[in-house]
Amino acid sequence: MGTSSHSAYTAKLTDGPLEGKTIRTDFLESGEPQPRLEIAATGDKRYVYTRSGGVEYASETGDADRPTAVDYRYVEAVFG
Repeated sequence: MGTSSHSAYTAKLTDGPLEGKTIRTDFLESGEPQPRLEIAATGDKRYVYTRSGGVEYASETGDADRPTAVDYRYVEAVFG
């Protein structure tokens, strides 16, 4: 993998209770996007999202190895 010019990307939430929202998140140490996101909600609730097929690359970043945005699909709400 080449030299990275960015260490975070935009996670696009494509469905579920947070549909249409985006959040900024860090890559794994390996340089890959997170396979799963747990997003805190009110109280002790968290929404779980997993990677889906959509990946976007922006040529102006100069980093063809890492995406600038990745789609995530809703899995479940976790309490506690």
